[in-house]
Amino acid sequence: MYTSNSALRAFREARHTFIDGSRIDMGTLAGSLGVDRTSLFRWVGNRDQLLSEVLWSLAVPTLDGAAAAAAPSGAGRIVDVMDRFTADLIRAPYFRAFLTREPARALRLLTTSESDVQSRFVARVTALIDAERESGAFDPTPLSSEELARLLVRISESFTYADLISGETPDAARARATFEYVLRPTAVPTPID
Repeated sequence: MYTSNSALRAFREARHTFIDGSRIDMGTLAGSLGVDRTSLFRWVGNRDQLLSEVLWSLAVPTLDGAAAAAAPSGAGRIVDVMDRFTADLIRAPYFRAFLTREPARALRLLTTSESDVQSRFVARVTALIDAERESGAFDPTPLSSEELARLLVRISESFTYADLISGETPDAARARATFEYVLRPTAVPTPID
């Protein structure tokens, strides 16, 4: 995240522009701040770096809200967090506007290693799984927490960006059903007397 006042001011302006459903243009942003593009790039990096920070800044409170409203523990908690986050992304008008306006850039920034948005998302989901594992409420075996997190993130992406990936309608209900299928608790056999 940005530490200088100038960078924070540029970031806040860019975030506001994004939430309003408009394209972040570095020249326009520099002009609104009364600086040249070189100064802006020095403060916030290139457009993709700035967009990544804006996207992540919006993802964090969405993830936090999903966690606050989720089931108390176990696989149900993980399903709820992933479901609520995915549904919120599908419903967010500014996010849908970005996907429609810049589909190739959005997929590159959100679903590949070219941006740290996906790695941060995987880290947050890994931490969620680890917390449930450490509490004894969930066991991701045979996968590691990170492997399962990557799978869950890919499921979220598949349904959130379905229109861009396969031409289908993004569907939060189908995403939830898939999370439930993957995370369903394993029934422990009852011993026969």
